[in-house]
Amino acid sequence: MADADLVVVGAGLAGLVAAAEAADAGRSVVVLDQEGSAALGGQAWWSLGGLFLVNSREQRRLRIKDSFQLAWEDWSGSAGFDRPEDHWPREWARAYVEFAAGEKRSWLKAQGIGLFPVVQWAERGGYEVGGHGNSVPRFHLTWGSGPGVVDPFVNRVLAHVRDGRIRLRYRHRVTELIVDGGRVIGVSGEILEPTTAERGAPSSRAVVGDFAVTASAVIVCSGGIGANHDLVRRYWPGGPDAAPAQMLSGVPDSTDGLMLDVAERAGGRVINRDRMWHYPEGVHNHAPVWSGHGIRILSGPSPLWLDAFGRRLPAPLFPGFDALGALRHIVGTGHSHSWFILDLDTIGPEFGLSGSEQNPDFAQRSLKLLLTTRAGGKITPPVRAFLDRGVDFLTAPTVPELVAKMNALVGADLVDADEVERLIRLRDHQVRTGLGKDPQLVAVAGARRYLGDRKMRVAPPHELLADGHGPLIAVRLTVITRKTLGGLETDLSARVLAPDGQVVPGLYAAGEAAGFGGGGMHGYRALEGSFLGGCLFSGRIAGRAAAGAV
Repeated sequence: MADADLVVVGAGLAGLVAAAEAADAGRSVVVLDQEGSAALGGQAWWSLGGLFLVNSREQRRLRIKDSFQLAWEDWSGSAGFDRPEDHWPREWARAYVEFAAGEKRSWLKAQGIGLFPVVQWAERGGYEVGGHGNSVPRFHLTWGSGPGVVDPFVNRVLAHVRDGRIRLRYRHRVTELIVDGGRVIGVSGEILEPTTAERGAPSSRAVVGDFAVTASAVIVCSGGIGANHDLVRRYWPGGPDAAPAQMLSGVPDSTDGLMLDVAERAGGRVINRDRMWHYPEGVHNHAPVWSGHGIRILSGPSPLWLDAFGRRLPAPLFPGFDALGALRHIVGTGHSHSWFILDLDTIGPEFGLSGSEQNPDFAQRSLKLLLTTRAGGKITPPVRAFLDRGVDFLTAPTVPELVAKMNALVGADLVDADEVERLIRLRDHQVRTGLGKDPQLVAVAGARRYLGDRKMRVAPPHELLADGHGPLIAVRLTVITRKTLGGLETDLSARVLAPDGQVVPGLYAAGEAAGFGGGGMHGYRALEGSFLGGCLFSGRIAGRAAAGAV
């Protein structure tokens, strides 16, 4: 007799959703995770809490005209599906955009998830129609940030734990799937020693025992490879030699990707391994929690973006427009770093930081904090802490002094002060016209036509070298790892497929381990707000499908 109806591997967001849905359907579930109880909720707890929605009530209130058709055109142009194995990723992508344009908002509300009324505009693209980017703002911030998304599902799971329908087993690292007659019937692995590590901190990998759990089906929700830089480099487009020499980690150490190989050994197929979603705008955390802990700068469109040699990135590689395009360009210079150049009057309204811990006003659902620390273009306390303590943040009253600090930080005279000053003066001359031809300034003017950007995200254009705007600021940016866009190939019921296209009986996958659905529903590029949403969507499908098949 099986130990449970279902085993869920991974207690992150996708795993919690899958377990809750299966238990709601009356199934007994064992949830296994290699971390301790402090890590319940996984990476999602650390997230900013952005959710991709289409034609939402929040958009309509702001007079944003969106539709499924427009969103699907944007998604398709961004994904760039171009491989035979993109069949299921494309099917999942369409199903997800339909969900985002339909049931998603009401379902989120039913879970108790609230949304901030001002919709943000991420990944703007800047290319011709049919290319990459969001045509309109679609990034809906959760009131409560990442924990605001995670907590409802933690509560659902814990309620089932109290009722005996779900059993949580921490410090259980799965190393094999048990296969009998071609069907997955359980898991086996190692029990790790107890840990008191705080959420996100590295924990011991000392083995104190082993285990096996049998079930009618297994759902793999173990996440991606972002903290395993060896795997990131192995699968980097173009091979390890094309990968950046230095990278920060945007995810805890436990995001090691090892379950993907485990599932492959049991007959599953991993596709699109070279599709990843890393950012070029990482900075070293002045108070790190995990190894190589980096924080992503979420910048408005105004800062000048320079490569390691002080050359301006080409249009439309402005802050917030094309993360992958900027990443490719920067890595192509032979260096892992680049620079934002701005001033004190710009950093307040335009600099945000990714992560729940960097946004206490949203994480604590505090309107008072939001009004006192953010409204009116203030520099938020977390940004101020980086400005004061972050090794990557430099200030100076003049360009020559700033560039001297930039070169000293990297230990090489890569940037020429005269050339940087020339670039800034050219930019300032364009600002002075009140119109101008510079494509970045045109993009800034376009952004300010949107109420949400004008009030919260985009500083009024001004000359950087004019008096009264505070010291000049340079921020060194380093490539930061984040998401795996490829993963286990699944059909629309989240069943894992074998290399021959046949279903692997008893095996399901959801979340980042499945490329958020199908083995890569984002294709090459993400429109943002679709990672948490992908975990919710694929976890829901996997939990319901596996429960229905038992």
